[in-house]
Amino acid sequence: MSGDQYGRYNDTDHNTFYYVPPMPPSPPAPPPAPADGARAVAVAVLNLSGLGLGYALVRRWALMVLCWLATAALLFVALPADPDGVPGFALVLYVVFLAAVAAHGARVGLRTPLAGLRQAPLALGLGLLLLVAPAGGVVLYDSARDEATQQMLLDRLDKADQLVRAAGDQSFTAAQADYRKALRVYADLRSDHPGSRAAERVPARMKAYYTTVGAAYAQGKYCEAVAPLKYLRTVPRSLPGTDLGALKTWPDDRLATSLYECASTALTAGEATWASQYGELLSTFPESEQSAKVEPAVAAAVVRTEKDLGGAEPCSAVQRLSTLGSQIDGLEGGRPDVGAALDKDARRATGSADTGAYTCGVDQYRDGDFKSAQTTMTDYASAHKAAKNAALAKKIAIAAEVAQTVPAAGKKLPTTRTGGSISVTVQNDSPDEVTVLFTGPVTGSFTLKACGSCKAYSLGSTLSPSFEPCGSGKNYPQRTISLPVGTTYFLHKPKGDSLATPASDTAKLQSGYIYTECAYTTESLGTGL
Repeated sequence: MSGDQYGRYNDTDHNTFYYVPPMPPSPPAPPPAPADGARAVAVAVLNLSGLGLGYALVRRWALMVLCWLATAALLFVALPADPDGVPGFALVLYVVFLAAVAAHGARVGLRTPLAGLRQAPLALGLGLLLLVAPAGGVVLYDSARDEATQQMLLDRLDKADQLVRAAGDQSFTAAQADYRKALRVYADLRSDHPGSRAAERVPARMKAYYTTVGAAYAQGKYCEAVAPLKYLRTVPRSLPGTDLGALKTWPDDRLATSLYECASTALTAGEATWASQYGELLSTFPESEQSAKVEPAVAAAVVRTEKDLGGAEPCSAVQRLSTLGSQIDGLEGGRPDVGAALDKDARRATGSADTGAYTCGVDQYRDGDFKSAQTTMTDYASAHKAAKNAALAKKIAIAAEVAQTVPAAGKKLPTTRTGGSISVTVQNDSPDEVTVLFTGPVTGSFTLKACGSCKAYSLGSTLSPSFEPCGSGKNYPQRTISLPVGTTYFLHKPKGDSLATPASDTAKLQSGYIYTECAYTTESLGTGL
């Protein structure tokens, strides 16, 4: 079989000819869609919704799924709403992604026909309408974020409340740091988040705060209550602009009462803290009812202590009165009339201490504390020359000094008795001036001048049986005194020589005799009769 270019074929076997018409030419490719700006904008706007709807209209399914994945990732990061909001890097990446898919969608949609919504204006309108969804989402997210912030602040308030309740089970010293920590939370809520629900609840919380901190006062533990109540007076400065109402002055009366009660207890117990507490009360609350009771309490303490001068421990009473006088004199503050009354109390306490020194000296003498008695009576006689007991105080001081060397001399308290029927002459066979003290039925002292021609005896010579000081042939400084019958104790000591040891002698005086007492010096001072 053969054919030609016209499609004719010759079947040589059967002599038959066939005619095959030529194939028609392929239809021409459709012309590209004309560029459409409205369509490009519609695709871009639809992509801005974050759901890839612009890609759906131009049949870019994979890119649409990519938009879904990006939006899902953002929702995973953003939800649930957090007070800190969406992390900045995630938000920036998502915004960049939306801008990219919008730009890419606009380029694709510029010459790609739309599927479904074929009219670009309608698609654009739908895109603009769908933009309401992300905008509404932002609003809802901000609302959720605000609520999360409110809950976070409420949790912070609740933790501060728990901290206060736990601190209430401890002493103020141990709990003070927690109280301050809770107060900082309240203050931060008021200053940094003034419109929050937590901040609005702070004033109501402060009632429990004040009650917990000041619990010691309600329990009658006034000394323990002073420190927390003083602290509570500083709280309003930590909460500026907060209306605390009556809480602002809540600690004042309680602190005044605590200072008064604590100081009064210390005053009664003889503790030294009362003066500072009364002083603080007078300075801080001068017009208070409690301040008006300070002076009567102090006056009563002075009277109470004065009564102890007649008790078993008069020296202790003297010391307390002296201390009271100094402490009262140091009180400052308060009203002028209160200050004047306290000055009078101070003078009375000091005066009673001075006059009570005589009673103290007598008690020391009777207790055998002769050294203290000598000092007390010497000071008393010097300070109260015109007092009726001044003369006797001098004699007690003399007897106490003798008794320090001869304890038997202190068995009886001296009297003001003078003179006697027995003559006793005391001579000074010493190169030193000598003070002679004596006590017994009569007590007194005098000084003998030094013997210019005399010298100290060697210790060995005084041990010889033939030793006899104040021998004849010399004109010794001497003095004759009259003493009653009985035992008189003598003490000789070099005047002004604190290194020499005093010498003593005990003389049992009897009627019908003339006695001579001799003072001489060896390595230690000696006496003879």
